[in-house]
Order: sequence, then structure tokens, then C-alpha cells
Amino acid sequence: MSERFTLGQLDAAAALLRRGGVLAYPTEAVFGLGCDPHDRVAFERLFALKQRPPTQGVLLIAADFAQVERYIDQAAVPAAALAAARASWPGPNTWIFPRSPDVPAWVAGAHAGIALRITAHAPAAALCRSFGGALVSTSANPHGQPSARSAATVDAYFGAALDGLLDAPLGDQERPSVIRDVLTGAIIRA
Repeated sequence: MSERFTLGQLDAAAALLRRGGVLAYPTEAVFGLGCDPHDRVAFERLFALKQRPPTQGVLLIAADFAQVERYIDQAAVPAAALAAARASWPGPNTWIFPRSPDVPAWVAGAHAGIALRITAHAPAAALCRSFGGALVSTSANPHGQPSARSAATVDAYFGAALDGLLDAPLGDQERPSVIRDVLTGAIIRA
């Protein structure tokens, strides 16, 4: 069994992430798998756990705009579009932005942009704050399987192969966040 953390142990969970660990944690609707986006070894382990093609890319979740600002090519985003995205945060809204050179290529996969969300889910936001930055966020499930909505399902999917699990409640959303293109407003995932 992987290491279990409670909300009272956020600093220990964040330390696991900083050491290159892969952690399952609750989000608005489902458990996510996360790691340090700048740690390629951790990222490759996460993708191996999910059995997901590396071309797919992932989104980054954060506690506030300061944690994602560096990943956005702000010169390529009209002020009104940036303002609209920021007005939807914190909340269950993911936006795809033109990416800056600070986005590791492995995070974006084959995509030209980067998907970002400022979460309103208190446990996920607290984890990002304790970690000190944005985290990879992808659903905690093997590719093609239903997303985990409980710690027990995360355990059943990954067991001891996962480094840790933040055992805290999910948010009140029924479905993963809507993903939109910040430049066009087009809905990529409803």
C-alpha cells in the first residue's frame, strides 16, 4: 500500500512530491495523479502508472494565478481573454493557453498549448500551496478505465505502485472540469 496522508499531513505529502514522488489527491470531481511538472522521471512514472500515451499531455492545477503565470505566453493572449479566464477562477474551469518556454515539453505532449486550472477545491489548493507551485493533474485511473472517485478505487487501481495518497474528500462536482481554449472560447471537453 502506498503512503497515506491526511489534510493535517500536507507538508509531508508535498515533501513526497518534491522528492520525485507520484501522489494521488482529491480534486473537484475525481482523484487526480500528480507530480512535480519539472521532474521528468516522476512524470514518466506517472504516465507508466496510467499506461497513457505520452503525446496526450496533462493539465496543471494550482492554488492561485501566481503559480501558473510563468507557463502562459502572455504576449499571445489578448487581455480580454486572460481576464475572462481569470474571472472563472478559482473554480472547475480549465483553460488552454499558448505556452511559455517554462512549460516542460513532456507536460504538453503533442499539444501547442498548456491546460491550466486554479482550483477552488480546498484540499487540492492547500496541496499546491504546501508544494509551492503548480502540480500535474490527470485523473487517477489506468488509461481507458473510469476515473477514481474514492481512495479505495485508487488503491485498487495502483496499490503499492503509487508513492502516496492524500486521503481527503472530493469536491461537489459530478464531472471533471470543462476545458476551453482561451483564444477562441471553444469547449474542448464538456
